[in-house]
Amino acid sequence: MPVVVEAIIVSFVMLLIFSLAFLAMFLLALAMFPIERELSKIVWEATAPKFKRPLPTPRKGSFQDFSRKH
Repeated sequence: MPVVVEAIIVSFVMLLIFSLAFLAMFLLALAMFPIERELSKIVWEATAPKFKRPLPTPRKGSFQDFSRKH
């Protein structure tokens, strides 16, 4: 077999193996996505504060008050 043909075949096989490995990782990530989503939800609920602090109310001011300060 000529060296050029052998090099082309080896390159094609290497590209094919790389593509199959990438496809396998993609399918693994796709299959694990629901599990990861549930675990993430459990962690967020476990680390959330038990009580909710009210948001601070913004002070009411007018444009004139702003222009006096600045």
